[in-house]
Amino acid sequence: MRTMKDKNYFVQGAIDPVFIGEQIATHNSNHGIGAHSIFLGQVRADEKVGKHVAGIEYSAYRDMANKVFAKIREEAFEKWPLNCVHIFHSTGLVKTGELSLFVFCSSGHRKESIKAMEQIVEDIKHKVPIWKKEIMEDESVRWVQD
Repeated sequence: MRTMKDKNYFVQGAIDPVFIGEQIATHNSNHGIGAHSIFLGQVRADEKVGKHVAGIEYSAYRDMANKVFAKIREEAFEKWPLNCVHIFHSTGLVKTGELSLFVFCSSGHRKESIKAMEQIVEDIKHKVPIWKKEIMEDESVRWVQD
């Protein structure tokens, strides 16, 4: 069984692009991998009620969220022939232009990794107890309901 129920899927603050590169590089020696699919979620400077978003503060019910992340990951392994799945989500403040979600799927072939990555991202959006508070450029706040 590939599940990692005790794994922490969260990083504090923005996800560093160097970290992403390091995660990808760890798979160079696996010669059974023919495809990597990567999703990077980035905070946008949306305009809301005449104000621009300066950042998003993410919070989560970590224990439950980590279990849901593990279940999403395990379901992906059950559905597709994957070599690996990595999921990392930010908590705390992530500024506009910074990364808040990193999903990485590897498999022997592109179709499986692409389909798995798309499903994982959708499941994260709809199932994981993560809350977003938009911090506007004037420092006012707005809770986001997805």
